[in-house]
Amino acid sequence: MTRVSAAEKESKRDEVLALLAGRPLVLIGMMGAGKTTVGRRLAVRLRRRFADSDEEVEKAANMTIPEIFAAHGEADFRAGEARVIARLLRDGGIVLGTGGGAFINPETRALIKASAVSVWIRADFELLFARVSRRSNRPLLATADPRATLEALIDARYPIYGEADVTVRSKDVPQDNVASDIIDALIGHLKSPNAEAHHAR
Repeated sequence: MTRVSAAEKESKRDEVLALLAGRPLVLIGMMGAGKTTVGRRLAVRLRRRFADSDEEVEKAANMTIPEIFAAHGEADFRAGEARVIARLLRDGGIVLGTGGGAFINPETRALIKASAVSVWIRADFELLFARVSRRSNRPLLATADPRATLEALIDARYPIYGEADVTVRSKDVPQDNVASDIIDALIGHLKSPNAEAHHAR
């Protein structure tokens, strides 16, 4: 793998920030794709604030996500999530990691498309399952057959995630590498002739 010099990293950072022109950067994808860990590294690289929508929902509700699901159900969680993401997107200088179901909500998806640049961190099933199996705080996978549940979620969600502006593959490599891939993909996308038309308001 070619090592990237500090000067080259700085040059790419400046280029991405200029191309984003103050728009929020939103990471989407399945649970376990690495949105939070990659997002934190990306925010450091871009000198932006990082926010995790799941953490912000928990703060707003003063409950954990499993508690919200248990007490109020998924619909109530999604409504709160949509409100929190709408508030966070008003901060242009942000890298926002979203929950796996956020981009599936049509209103939230429309808002992200209108006001931000979205990156789908796409991960293969086995990598996702290995990661999410290590944690017990995934209410959607609290089923008799988590593998089948995760496969069904992937089948339902991947076509919608495909509407993101940029897709970057999550691999079993240091998350800094994935952050670099995202920066390169953003430069390629935002310099393309269609990008400005897509984001024109």
